[in-house]
Amino acid sequence: MLTELEAHLEPDEGRPGTVRPGGRTARVRATVLRAAGDALAEQGFDHLDLAEIARRAGVGKTTVYRRWGSVAGLVADLLTDMAEQSLPRARTGSVAEDLRANARLVQRTLTDPRQGALFKAVIAAAVCDARTAEALHRFYDTRIAEWAPCVEEAVERGELPEGTDAREVVRAVSAPLYYRLLASGDPLDEAAADRAAEAVVAAARAGVYVVRG
Repeated sequence: MLTELEAHLEPDEGRPGTVRPGGRTARVRATVLRAAGDALAEQGFDHLDLAEIARRAGVGKTTVYRRWGSVAGLVADLLTDMAEQSLPRARTGSVAEDLRANARLVQRTLTDPRQGALFKAVIAAAVCDARTAEALHRFYDTRIAEWAPCVEEAVERGELPEGTDAREVVRAVSAPLYYRLLASGDPLDEAAADRAAEAVVAAARAGVYVVRG
């Protein structure tokens, strides 16, 4: 029996390559991805089950298996959606303020009860699952590309030296925050975020991130 959501799908919707952005299939995708994110945050990657996610989402198992095929495929799409839904970069006109905003956004995300648990689960899964690792790399590449113009514009304004590697600067802001989340267990608060941003700005102004040769 078709679920309420599936009953509204047009014949071609749900097949790979036929999903129309904003169409009815998009609503099914959003519901399934929300259920997958909840399950991942609660149970971790090893306990994910497509049938259980279908039950949580209120859609048929065949819809989930046909659309995503595997847990790794579903997690990859979840990361794609997270990258698409993430907040846009700051535009304050100051590299110090822009990178502070970036650090605080990362800090809020990692300390959010759902999002923090979700990221821990995905990172753990990426260690042993190549498809999840690839999806995680794409997620961070998307986010770094979103924020890199903050640094590029600072170079144009003369705030930072010519040749500064914008992507390396952005990576360096969040690195100590992820270290606190995954390794040290030290407090991951707004003060830690501000210190991370301030340290990177000081290093960038000193030319630490200038590409040599």
